[in-house]
Amino acid sequence: MFGKRAEAGSTALKAPPSEDKAIEKKIEPRVAPPSNKGRNEPSEEYYETKATIFNALFETIDVSALAGMQPDKAREEIRTIVDEIIAIRNVRLSVSEQNQLITEICDDILGYGPLEPLLARDDIADIMVNGAKHVFIETGGKMQKTNIRFRDNTQLMNICQRIVSQVGRRVDEASPICDARLLDGSRVNVIAPPLAIDGPALTIRKFKKDSLRLADLVNFKSISPAGARVLEIIGACQCNIIISGGTGSGKTTLLNCLTSFIHPDERIITCEDSAELQLQQPHVVRLETRPPNLEGKGKVTMTDLVKNCLRMRPERIIVGEVRGPEAFDLLQAMNTGHDGSMGTLHANSPREALSRIESMITMGGFSLPAKTIREMIVGSVDVIVQAARLRDGSRRITKITEVIGMEGDVIVSQDLLVYEMDGEDANGNIIGEHKSTGIARPAFWDRARYFNLERELAEALEAAGS
Repeated sequence: MFGKRAEAGSTALKAPPSEDKAIEKKIEPRVAPPSNKGRNEPSEEYYETKATIFNALFETIDVSALAGMQPDKAREEIRTIVDEIIAIRNVRLSVSEQNQLITEICDDILGYGPLEPLLARDDIADIMVNGAKHVFIETGGKMQKTNIRFRDNTQLMNICQRIVSQVGRRVDEASPICDARLLDGSRVNVIAPPLAIDGPALTIRKFKKDSLRLADLVNFKSISPAGARVLEIIGACQCNIIISGGTGSGKTTLLNCLTSFIHPDERIITCEDSAELQLQQPHVVRLETRPPNLEGKGKVTMTDLVKNCLRMRPERIIVGEVRGPEAFDLLQAMNTGHDGSMGTLHANSPREALSRIESMITMGGFSLPAKTIREMIVGSVDVIVQAARLRDGSRRITKITEVIGMEGDVIVSQDLLVYEMDGEDANGNIIGEHKSTGIARPAFWDRARYFNLERELAEALEAAGS
């Protein structure tokens, strides 16, 4: 069925390389590419050799048959055939070079190609691919360029399509922008030509295998122990929380941490563009938006999801990111018995976060007076937690702010905890500390007392001020 080797146990070979005249005709003796030992980047000859062997492999192998195999068996099948192609071609490679070549080819066919070694690293937070030859990563809060590259933009585009197709989405010239996720939950954004001029741009926000806890944030000095206790009480006494911050400031990580204080008996519904929240409670319903199909139909927006949540008897609604008219529906949910609901949004300060919520509602077509919208915000949002990524790459919770009411047409808020920078050390790392503003009885004191947490709250605020 797959050629003469099929009878001997091979299931993916179209024809043996040694007997395939078409392949023999193309293959000519070739000098091995120079070794890259000690270099930061493989040579052009290496990529050329890899491309030639890869093309010969595709003429020999049945990719659809490989898809039905176990990964280990498929890799062994590829290794066997590549070994034969290398022998016929008379490419002289060391054992380590040949193993590297085979590993990369297996990754190209079965995985995510050159991205595989980056995805395997736990210390990488973001992977940014700007066309075939420019791959950057963020690790330790710092951006750096890697020596990884793709064969060409076609290979990069194929991998982008492979990623998005796994969650039922597509990316092509007709639909050049796509949000998706990897099987492990990592968030993916693709923007393809003609919008991306220099080739497809792929951005991956890595998924943490072990979700962080507030204790981890304390160890990272993102928050003080007393501040973490304040956040724990805020989460436990069902305050409605907005987490505000810039891109890469740790909003989703912080949201995950705060959800850990939700009682296991509560029914939680999450709404996200790309599902990445890691809730540990047993009663969780995860919803995800959907783009339109090829006919332009079937689109499900965040607004649709949040509206539908209200019919699913939620006790808490969690919106991965508020960025549009769904802000109105989330506020309504917060104001109609779904205490303890949470969401994140992009803003650089708590005051700006309040303005953004108002703007999103206004731009959503709701013809309400500004004062009415602000009264709705005051009646819905209890606490804003501000996250920031500082210039040294570290992430800090810079403010815990509560919304307390209106004075005329202006929303009044007050900071409970702030992060004050004192300078930097010899290595350029920011030095600072979290300090209480001295407010002993915040506006949600009665809520904390209802849950018998007022003493713990008072002790935490006192500890933060000392």
